[in-house]
Amino acid sequence: MEENQPKTGKFSLNYGLILGGLSVVFGIMLFTQELHTSQSPALMIIGIVMAAVVTFIGISNFRKANKGFLTLSEALKIGAGIALISAIIAIVYNLVLTNVIDPDTPSKIMDARLGPALESGEITQEQFDLQKEQSIKFWWMGYPFILIINVIIGLVLGLITGLILKKAKPAY
Repeated sequence: MEENQPKTGKFSLNYGLILGGLSVVFGIMLFTQELHTSQSPALMIIGIVMAAVVTFIGISNFRKANKGFLTLSEALKIGAGIALISAIIAIVYNLVLTNVIDPDTPSKIMDARLGPALESGEITQEQFDLQKEQSIKFWWMGYPFILIINVIIGLVLGLITGLILKKAKPAY
């Protein structure tokens, strides 16, 4: 008799869509408050906490669906899958934001990043202009970086959650 095993891909997709949706809602909230160019560590922490909570819930629900059993491998797959799906959604949102909604977003972000260095005299106006121009020119290179970093974070979150929740099936 064949048992119906839950699929890690299904949980990755569902919870990745949830996390991606939450990220887009959070991004829209930041945009409406004109905080979308902020480099605040608090905003990064909020994003990581959202990812940790959704990943934990996704892996925990997989374990429940799997009759209380979870391997570390399954937790890693789900964590990385959730992160990958949510990163793809975040990249699509960022593409829409920077190309349709507010095409000046890259320029605003670079002003926020480089402005303090210019004001303090660490860089000249020419250096500021050159760095800003080059950064905007190669803005697209950030998207693969977003994917890679998100998957690494997803693997770490999956590992931590897996170590907490893992329970092997009995050998018999």
